[in-house]
Amino acid sequence: MSHKANVEYTLRSLGNLMGEKRRRQQAAAAPEGSSSLGERSLIAAAESCSSLNSQASGGGGGGCADLERAARRQFQQDETPGFVYVLSLFSALGGFLFGYDTGVVSGALLLLKKELNLDAFWQELLVSSTVGAAALSALAGGALNGWCGRRACILLASFIFTAGAALLAFAGDKETLLGGRIVVGLGIGVTSMTVPVYIAEVAPPHLRGRLVTINTLFITGGQFFASVIDGAFSYLPKDGWRYMLGLSAVPSVIQFLGFLFLPESPRWLIQKGQTQKARRILSRIRGNQAIDEEYDSIKNNIEEEEKEVGAAGPVICRMLTYPPTRRELIVGCGIQMFQQLAGINTVMYYSATIMQMSGVQDDRTAIWLAALTAFINFAFTLFGVWLVEKVGRRKLTLGSLAGTAVALLVLALGFLLSAQVSPKVTLNPESPLAQNSTCTKYSYCNGCMLDPICGFCYKLNKSSVVVESSCVPVSVKSTVEAAWGRCSNETKLKNQDTYWAYNFCPTPYSWTALLGLILYLVFFAPGMGPMPWTINSEIYPLWARSTGNACSSGVNWIFNVLVSLTFLHTAEYLTYYGAFFLYAGFAFVGLIFLYGCLPETKGKRLEEIECLFENALCTCGVSDSDDGRYIEYIRVKGSNYHLSDNDASDVE
Repeated sequence: MSHKANVEYTLRSLGNLMGEKRRRQQAAAAPEGSSSLGERSLIAAAESCSSLNSQASGGGGGGCADLERAARRQFQQDETPGFVYVLSLFSALGGFLFGYDTGVVSGALLLLKKELNLDAFWQELLVSSTVGAAALSALAGGALNGWCGRRACILLASFIFTAGAALLAFAGDKETLLGGRIVVGLGIGVTSMTVPVYIAEVAPPHLRGRLVTINTLFITGGQFFASVIDGAFSYLPKDGWRYMLGLSAVPSVIQFLGFLFLPESPRWLIQKGQTQKARRILSRIRGNQAIDEEYDSIKNNIEEEEKEVGAAGPVICRMLTYPPTRRELIVGCGIQMFQQLAGINTVMYYSATIMQMSGVQDDRTAIWLAALTAFINFAFTLFGVWLVEKVGRRKLTLGSLAGTAVALLVLALGFLLSAQVSPKVTLNPESPLAQNSTCTKYSYCNGCMLDPICGFCYKLNKSSVVVESSCVPVSVKSTVEAAWGRCSNETKLKNQDTYWAYNFCPTPYSWTALLGLILYLVFFAPGMGPMPWTINSEIYPLWARSTGNACSSGVNWIFNVLVSLTFLHTAEYLTYYGAFFLYAGFAFVGLIFLYGCLPETKGKRLEEIECLFENALCTCGVSDSDDGRYIEYIRVKGSNYHLSDNDASDVE
């Protein structure tokens, strides 16, 4: 779909937009002032050319067009002020906290279940309580953002993070630990919907996608750092989890102190009528670049939105009754839903547990392998930061989701292969208390490990083949040992060359699970990881942006809860390979949905994106097959020329 914009410029105005600072830099850098002279010559020639209206119709217009293009491209090379990056980095600390607090629980659970005797229910509760609280606070964050602004919400989230970290570090029992996880979840929810919006509103159009994606880079960086911390403190004999969970207070304090000196979003200030303050802040953010056009565009757009939509009724009702925003909301919530249904947080939350399921026996080894997967996630998210402005949001998202679906099939096939060679149960010892146990009915380890009350006790011969194996009840005090028999004493297991497996089976194919996880993250991290947050920060008009991001973030966290809370039970009833086949199916459905409904937003101003959703929902994506290019007509003192698609695509 081609979009036409009629814009009137003079060549003199284009020359005047070039900052004095850049002129001085070019003059100082060029030999004998050639650069400065060239620039003045370009502008002077352009002015002369613009006055020759009669020549424009007779063939002189082509020369004017070349000079126009050269002037505009030189203007577009103005350096982006460093203050934009400062704002983005301090904002993205919220993403780091988001990633750290969701990722640290993976390794901490391996220690907590021993020290606090946590059963499967409490393990799932500690994970899902955080995302449940995040879902509620994300939904409430829309009203908070609209009422008190982006900056105040980020300060509030930083304070909540600090309080939650302190509560976790000094928790004396599992109930207090649960309370701390809920408090942290409240901070995560507010951060997850506020930070992308703030960055999108302060970033220039040509850097918006990259800067918003940096927030996701910080999320994956936080997850990687958390896994390293998990590995480092797993060597402590006791209370290592306190350091793991409490260290998140450090970046939250840094973010809080930093935002005491950083400004509010100019767009929010204009919406609230604080136009002079907004203009000063916008000028500070853009540096030596002209802000008149951007300021007027934002202000006019807000005024038009208020006339078209009206101010009556709740924002969510206005969004649902106004067709473009209704379509935006469906696409925004849909992409967040499919991000979770593709199983990403199952992979990250339970990465260490999945390693054990695949046959890795040692807790520390499982933690460090989980750190490897977190690093791969971080590295390929960094790759996505580079790709987002190169290939665009749509192509990156569709390619990522297609690869993710294939990787999930590989992961499922790996677990299926391990199940096919599951060790056989060769011993059926009787309970010393003469109690009946359902564990004795299993003939293979695969069935035994899927039962949450059973574990697999075995030995290995010189060829590393499983021998003398039995399926016995797990201890009610801890899952690291059996209720009775030769595997009932954890300290004696190593001395007796006897091994205990809970939630996993020994297998020679443990490498397949690691390969599947790495392949999954290679495809997921560049696209489906950051793009849901980037796209949602862009697609809504200003009056609906807070509410739209709150709804989409809430959907993300709700499905996060559903997936993380049900994973272990889904694996119990469908087997592990069945669970990953299910996630692969969800990914394929999401691919079909996004192919038809997701348009390209690369290079467009926030105020221009609404027109992409004017068509019917199922044609929003397909009709945007020109990859975001648009045709622009420029009138130069009475002479017109038409920019080609390639030229027009360079115009911000």
